[in-house]
Amino acid sequence: MDIDLVPIWTAILALAVFMYVLLDGFDLGVGILSPFAADEDARTLIMNSVAPIWDGNETWLVLGGIGLFAAFPLAFAIIMPAMYFPILVMLLGLIFRGVAFEFRLKAHRSRYLWDHSFFWGSLLATFAQGIVLGSFVHGLEVRDNQFAGSVYDWFAPFPLAVGVGLVFGYLLLGATWLVLKTEGAIRDWARGWSRVALVGVAIFIAMISIWTPLADPHIAARWFTWPNLLLLAPMPIVTAILVVWLWVALDRVHDAAPFFAAIGLFALCFLGLGISLWPHVVPPSITLWDAAASPKSQAFLLIGTLFLLPIIIAYTGWSYYVFRGKVRADTGYH
Repeated sequence: MDIDLVPIWTAILALAVFMYVLLDGFDLGVGILSPFAADEDARTLIMNSVAPIWDGNETWLVLGGIGLFAAFPLAFAIIMPAMYFPILVMLLGLIFRGVAFEFRLKAHRSRYLWDHSFFWGSLLATFAQGIVLGSFVHGLEVRDNQFAGSVYDWFAPFPLAVGVGLVFGYLLLGATWLVLKTEGAIRDWARGWSRVALVGVAIFIAMISIWTPLADPHIAARWFTWPNLLLLAPMPIVTAILVVWLWVALDRVHDAAPFFAAIGLFALCFLGLGISLWPHVVPPSITLWDAAASPKSQAFLLIGTLFLLPIIIAYTGWSYYVFRGKVRADTGYH
């Protein structure tokens, strides 16, 4: 009897996506904040807060992409042509963001060019990721298990709104990360940006939470029919509590609390997304089981993945442990 491996692969991909959004999200947020730093020394310091770890964060993007291709090939074949241009912009943005770390360190007269590269690469990658997410939630047109829409379907109000919302979300992660990692004037500056980003995040959470059930009756039924209404009611309540806690935490001396509150907000949004879309991997028509590879293929791939995943988790945790603590001007990226 074949064992159903779809739930296991779903959990692996969900972990990969969440870890990427969380970890690469804060360093993209730092990149978006970088041009607003007080001076070049402050900009260098905030870049140094993510320089030792940014490339390891992108391991989760690779794991998620390869896992989708290997375990759910039909979903990969539909999503990629539908999201071709946003994914291309995202990858180009990540390339420019990564190159900026190396070139800015050695540059003198051209350093301003790499400052722009760091900012625009981070901003475009974030906005493109939001468009991909918004298009995915909005749904893709599929006929005969093939993408049947236009390559410009992503250029619509909902995906663009989600793109802007994700910019505020990564800003929040980046600003609260800087509260955690810096001191003095830079930390105070990051607290101010955290409040600005939090207001934007709260507005977009409320807007998307209203927009999606109004646009999709299946999502409305998932959240507003009995007994789901009772079972899921704690989620928006806890989200509101986290928003208030984060705002209050920004006035206190515990520098870690705002960052962990921001992580909690992202976790709740991610969970809410999963509840809304389950069991579809390509909304609104292709389920996880429809898109899954053969059980033998999934089992073969799972052996290597279960060996590799603990290694990724271990070196991710170790890198954050090694580079723990505050970033200071006398230590940097070399």
